[in-house]
Amino acid sequence: MNKLLQLFKDASAFSEDNVGFLEDLYERFLRDPESVDESWREKFRSIQHELTREEPAAERERRVIKAAIGESEAEEMLRKQSAVDRLIYQYRTRGHQSADNNPLKLSPPAALKDLDPAHYELSEDELDRPFYIDILRSPERLPLREILSMLRQTYCGHVGAEYTHIVDSDIKRWIQKRLESTRARGNFSAEEKKWMLKLLTAAEGIEKYLHRKYVGQKRFSLEGAESLIPLLDDLIQRAGEKGTKEIVMGMAHRGRLNVLINILGKKPSSLFQEFEGIYPNAPPYASAGDVKYHMGFSSDIETGGGMVHLALAFNPSHLEIIDPVVEGSVRARQDRREDEDGETAVLPVLIHGDAAFAGQGVVMETLNMAETRAYTTGGTIHVVINNQIGFTTSNPFDARSTLYCTDVANMIQAPVFHVNGDDPEAVLYVTRLALDYRMKFKRDVVIDLICYRRHGHNEADEPAVTQPSMYRFVRNHPPVRKLYADRLIAEGVVTPDVVQHMEEDYQNGLKKDETFLRPIVHDAMSYYKTRWDHYLGTEWTLPCDTGLPQKTIQDLSQRLIGIPPGFALHPRAAAIMESRRKMAAGEIPLDWGYAETLAYASLLTEGYAVRLTGQDVGRGTFFHRHATLYDQDSGDTYIPLQNLSDNQARFYIYDSLLSEEGVLGFEYGYSSSEPDTLVIWEAQFGDFANNAQVVIDQFITSGETKWGRLSGLTMLLPHGYEGQGPEHSSARIERYLQLCAEQNIQVCVPTTPAQIFHLLRRQMLRPYRKPLIIMTPKSLLRHKLATSRLEELSDGCFRNIIGEIDAHDPAKITRVILCTGKVFYDLLETRRKENLHHVAIIRIEQLYPFPYDLFMQELAAYPQMKELIWCQEEPENQGAWHQIKHRFLSLLEKDIVLSYAGRPMSAAPAVGQFHRHLEQQKKVVEDALFGTVPRQEPLGIVHAHRSHRA
Repeated sequence: MNKLLQLFKDASAFSEDNVGFLEDLYERFLRDPESVDESWREKFRSIQHELTREEPAAERERRVIKAAIGESEAEEMLRKQSAVDRLIYQYRTRGHQSADNNPLKLSPPAALKDLDPAHYELSEDELDRPFYIDILRSPERLPLREILSMLRQTYCGHVGAEYTHIVDSDIKRWIQKRLESTRARGNFSAEEKKWMLKLLTAAEGIEKYLHRKYVGQKRFSLEGAESLIPLLDDLIQRAGEKGTKEIVMGMAHRGRLNVLINILGKKPSSLFQEFEGIYPNAPPYASAGDVKYHMGFSSDIETGGGMVHLALAFNPSHLEIIDPVVEGSVRARQDRREDEDGETAVLPVLIHGDAAFAGQGVVMETLNMAETRAYTTGGTIHVVINNQIGFTTSNPFDARSTLYCTDVANMIQAPVFHVNGDDPEAVLYVTRLALDYRMKFKRDVVIDLICYRRHGHNEADEPAVTQPSMYRFVRNHPPVRKLYADRLIAEGVVTPDVVQHMEEDYQNGLKKDETFLRPIVHDAMSYYKTRWDHYLGTEWTLPCDTGLPQKTIQDLSQRLIGIPPGFALHPRAAAIMESRRKMAAGEIPLDWGYAETLAYASLLTEGYAVRLTGQDVGRGTFFHRHATLYDQDSGDTYIPLQNLSDNQARFYIYDSLLSEEGVLGFEYGYSSSEPDTLVIWEAQFGDFANNAQVVIDQFITSGETKWGRLSGLTMLLPHGYEGQGPEHSSARIERYLQLCAEQNIQVCVPTTPAQIFHLLRRQMLRPYRKPLIIMTPKSLLRHKLATSRLEELSDGCFRNIIGEIDAHDPAKITRVILCTGKVFYDLLETRRKENLHHVAIIRIEQLYPFPYDLFMQELAAYPQMKELIWCQEEPENQGAWHQIKHRFLSLLEKDIVLSYAGRPMSAAPAVGQFHRHLEQQKKVVEDALFGTVPRQEPLGIVHAHRSHRA
């Protein structure tokens, strides 16, 4: 017999008739040890000591029950208590599946046998029998009837809580306590309830106004999900009270106009003008503009904790692609706040659609980034506007393979609160719970706002064609404002007259260009205005001195090659560091890796932060960078670029997760929020960037012309034909050139270490912020000719065009070859070997913006030129040829032949067999140097629609 049971057996008070007495006595002891006799106190302390032993929970429960009631009833009581425990567990785990949280009520909540007491052989007779709720942590016992009532209220009401998948027990207990202590219900004052009704009136009111005034125009109404407005309002206010200074929001088009007016305080008159085709507040330099439900906005709102800056990000129609962009913007803002808790000060809020949250892969990528070192933002609050339909697809068996549209969030163990959008008080309850969770644990949390869409995908659509049953219900279902107003009238909080006056006041306010929102701070100087204004309207031709004194280079080199004592480098890494020591001393030429490193070091010591991410950036995919060094004994890392001086700018370098779309979106967002940081994303191979084509098309190349948003993002894309096959050769340079217009981006192909040094420095030192696309080398990283002298870093600058480097007589040049990238060295070596003195080779190092004046100067040096050859490694339908030849057609005399030398047209970028690659490469070079290539077009033809300066 165990010690606990023996203790009770030995007590003179023990008998089956006195079980209740002993239980009460023990509970009194737990509440106040001094309230029981000393002899019992000692015995109960002995019991507690015994219970602290490490043993399985089930055994501990068995001990407590036996100690309380004795051996004779222990087994039966244990069986019943175990049944209650399992029932409680199932409510906590699966109660959300039976929650009354769907406003459509097309079917009753699921009846799960796991939530039925009879499933555990608990009969009606036992409903009034007391059981422990949590025997291991609390002495509290309640009748089973009350336990069931508490569980049903907490887990099967208007809130369905999904949290037991979380591994961390402390987090689970925290959520459980918050839910069960409140029965998953908020306690709101009469004033708070009136304010909720006021916000619902505003949410409904703007939609009614637009529906009447602009009949048939798209607005992607929020109707059916109006509770989003009180949700966001409360979130902003409470976040401000907790110390948040900035909130960055991302959302697609559904409800966007409503949020702009009722949350961010956009003037109604501005929105009305946009409906009428007038855009008085279009961003500067946004030459194309965008539709009204894609536009961003920012404002400053007063909260109980001070001013909060709100920013709603500009968003294309590609729905969830805004997610990583917002996260990147938030991380930049957090990093900017070095001396405070950035994760509290800046809060990301992402508003999703149900179909997109389940369907678009960038959601998974963004979630997967949430807790990584490079991309964490201290937790995001996700709000899913779950209107239970995606355009015309509403059948869950078509829309997803999961129970909920939010199940993808389970991968990062985010709690999910499924809440009935028709109950604004339940919505605010989970909003406060979600915010408290995020602030305490700094992790993502999801609010699944279950609602409906009152109209079609847009207001001109007829949804009943494909969802007849759903829209039969919707058209007879009162709006949430009506439901809540009736509820408050029944509670005596408001009268029908008050409800009517609220609606009239809002409609009158719209006519007067007024809304009754939170106080908005006017004339606040935003970071964007103060830090970006001097980059607006600048030209790429601005001069920029990027040279660095040799003394500075020597000083930086000493710090870059200095390794902590006892740090055991890998022999190959040690050899590279020794080579860099010789480069710094001028003993051997500079290679690419060291010139790039010196560029970063110089910027850091001049006050410019550098952020470098990509799948292998620490070492470099091609073993050239070694910005992160590894101790071979301990595994510790050392980053020389973080140890240059005490007052240097910050250097961030992270090997990224295996993602392109999410990561590139993040880096774009970061760069668009921080102009004084050199933000670089490096692809493992250049063609892998096509996994992120949406980011390139919708943000990087068109963000300025659509929204007036600048970015200094730099993309490093390894490119070059070395026989590695179709997927490891081309960075698809033609795609970037096709997107070039209005000086929107820069496309460069540097061919020497000095060129990459000056190009990276120019990107920050020149007061010009446009995305920079760099085709970086692979084999050239160690090519014997692709080196630079130390003096070239001091005396030179980035050269948009590099002319002939050999000493040929310009008057004897009859053939000029234009090229870019690695093929130059193949041409150079073959020409030298064949002693061709009539051929000049010109490298176009900046393809866009095209250096027109410099190009003309180069050609003017060859008065006897008869042939102009464009040579490229890529197939004719790819590469730069078709995107650049129009620049030559309008510049040359009619008696000059313009020809193409390169691979023939191909559906794939490169061949897969190495011997075929060698054959093709040899022919490309021979055609350019020796061949008679067919004339492409008469040079007298000028394409009037394509300017050589565009």
